[in-house]
Amino acid sequence: MRALFVLILLFPLQSKAAQVGDPAPVFKLPRLDTETVFSSESLAGRVTYLDFWASWCGPCRVSFPEIIKLKADLGDKPFEVVAISVDEDPEDAIRFLKRYETSHPILIDSAGKTAGAYELPGMPTSFIIDGSGVIRERHEGFKPGDMKAIREKIEQLLIEAPR
Repeated sequence: MRALFVLILLFPLQSKAAQVGDPAPVFKLPRLDTETVFSSESLAGRVTYLDFWASWCGPCRVSFPEIIKLKADLGDKPFEVVAISVDEDPEDAIRFLKRYETSHPILIDSAGKTAGAYELPGMPTSFIIDGSGVIRERHEGFKPGDMKAIREKIEQLLIEAPR
């Protein structure tokens, strides 16, 4: 997977990188736990925390419990967390997830097409997307304390969201 990820970084798609203020690239990916397909279009009207991760990513082990708590804390609001694994082998992602109890959609992007559309600089990379589908924040990497600013941005968007 690391080789694929390096290729994505070195040879991004012809489109420009997904940046703050841009419409979030639309995607359809299979869920890791079932064979159903998840469409980003189903997120309309909800603030979304979109998290790209991989089983081999050390900072992802730090971020995952924080993301689970964020989802639990804001679960009664028009908010969703979507986690996209870029592992080539879905079994690697499944083994990683055995450590956690998740309630949010976990998707798999083994081919790296969605990761390529977002032009990820590294793992993890996350995006905060407003209810209109516009990227409002891009966060690269993860270390203890990062979730405070992420949560504040999400809560601000939830307050601003039309009712």
